[in-house]
Amino acid sequence: MKYILVTGGVISGIGKGIIASSVGTILKSCGLHVTAIKIDPYINIDAGTFSPYEHGEVFVLDDGGEVDLDLGNYERFLDIRLTKDNNLTTGKIYQSVINKERRGDYLGKTVQVVPHITDAIQEWVMRQAKVPVDDDDVEPQVCVIELGGTVGDIESMPFIEAFRQFQFKVKRENFCNIHVSMVPQPSATGEQKTKPTQNSVRELRGLGLSPDLVMCRCSTPLDNSVKEKISMFCHVEPEQVICVHDVSSIYRVPLLLEDQGVVGYFCRRLNLPIETRPRKMLAKWKEMSDRSDRLLEQCSIALVGKYTKFSDSYASVIKALEHSALAISHKLEVKYIDSADLEAGMLQEDPVKYHEAWQKLCSADGILVPGGFGVRGTEGKIQAISWARKQKKPFLGVCLGMQLAVCEFARNMLDWKDANSTEFDPETKYPVVIDMPEHNPGQMGGTMRLGKRRTIFKTKNSILRKLYGDVDYVEERHRHRFEVNPELKQHFEEKGFHFVGQDVEGERMEVIELLDHPYFVGVQYHPEFTSRPIKPSPPYLGLLLAAAGGLPAYLQKGCRLSPRYELMFPQRHPEISHKN
Repeated sequence: MKYILVTGGVISGIGKGIIASSVGTILKSCGLHVTAIKIDPYINIDAGTFSPYEHGEVFVLDDGGEVDLDLGNYERFLDIRLTKDNNLTTGKIYQSVINKERRGDYLGKTVQVVPHITDAIQEWVMRQAKVPVDDDDVEPQVCVIELGGTVGDIESMPFIEAFRQFQFKVKRENFCNIHVSMVPQPSATGEQKTKPTQNSVRELRGLGLSPDLVMCRCSTPLDNSVKEKISMFCHVEPEQVICVHDVSSIYRVPLLLEDQGVVGYFCRRLNLPIETRPRKMLAKWKEMSDRSDRLLEQCSIALVGKYTKFSDSYASVIKALEHSALAISHKLEVKYIDSADLEAGMLQEDPVKYHEAWQKLCSADGILVPGGFGVRGTEGKIQAISWARKQKKPFLGVCLGMQLAVCEFARNMLDWKDANSTEFDPETKYPVVIDMPEHNPGQMGGTMRLGKRRTIFKTKNSILRKLYGDVDYVEERHRHRFEVNPELKQHFEEKGFHFVGQDVEGERMEVIELLDHPYFVGVQYHPEFTSRPIKPSPPYLGLLLAAAGGLPAYLQKGCRLSPRYELMFPQRHPEISHKN
């Protein structure tokens, strides 16, 4: 097993996740099996109880793990399926060590950070690195480990110490360290400054880890003189200084690394069992990046949510929209709308904000209401859904978005003026969305309906069923505590509001579709978590197609896109793969 540790310096949020994913991608395209682990030094057991403003969205895995959004990057870039143990936190490590101590495993010993915590970290990494993550169930050969936070933080010290010991345990030829640093370029002088990188590498080396590659994040390509200066002061060869400057699309990052000889370096440094392939190995990524740069036609989607000030809050949703937009050769424009700005109260409070929000909503080609928690902004979301329904604008509601679509229809079409979710109004006369009885043990963490569940289509005549390829069922990831009240189903269906997808028992409403509307779809699950650059998520693809006016033709063709797209991605249509 080869281990590649990615650490970061100077600032957090520097791009370690994309760099770790890109390193994995170029090694995977050389034919190796790659897995990834994300270490988060916070004391929370998992990311499930965070506000999206803390670390961005909470990503959900097949096994129900609520994890950091970087695991979403790994899954999308590497097309793998990870488990909750691929996200390691200080909380999980301390919990496992304290449980062992209570069981008496350390009887007679003083339990300390070194060696007990550091040993637990190393054992966890070695154990998790062996877990297969590909469909073929083969044990991985390379494990990319990303250490969150910044070198020098108090909370990441035990992890740095663990990897200092780890490099000797697994031997030098099986372990290497990439340090991601920042090279700022102050506008006053326009000069690239290396001092933050020098200090960061000095600190890392002082803690016992010597970087093999220094990856420099910068706004423009590094000058040669700057590379040489970093090489001299950071104890590495000039070819070990890699420039990762800002690029037009994150799909260009693997190409950028490959251009600078990263594959060749890993082959020599880690004795990797690969013959260096020609440039063809990343052709798919190059094709994708070039296409995304060449797009001319635009399609705008209004994203109506409550965490719109921080785009990472909806990272997977934005990626799913991007994958779908690329599939239909349109440039995506996302219009972020804070749902509270659409509410009547805002008209009195700040009329300019109110009218700007409505102008954005009305000018968008499609409307998306994503998941969320809490009552703030829900009335604004209901207003947006009502507008989409009446104006026949393409609409997709995800999780809470789907539940609010049910509330909106009940209020305006069934004339149940008080209809609401018991999450927001426990005393409502018409509880159209209710708490799931078995998921309320009093604790908040990990008590929702989580992970991959099966949804069965109840009718052949469903747009979403056709978009999925006319299958009988789909398996998608869930994260919710409330559900549509199944007892009121009949009232909705009589008015053309159909629950076309339900769970295996037929008790949970999973998919809604509205008759006589170009595209009005709600899903209780989160399809964005399984969207891939090459396999866009069908609900999102349907939204983009409808917004661009191409959905009827697509359905008529038997859900096939233009030949150019089919030739690029033959795995979507195996029957044409022999032509390539």
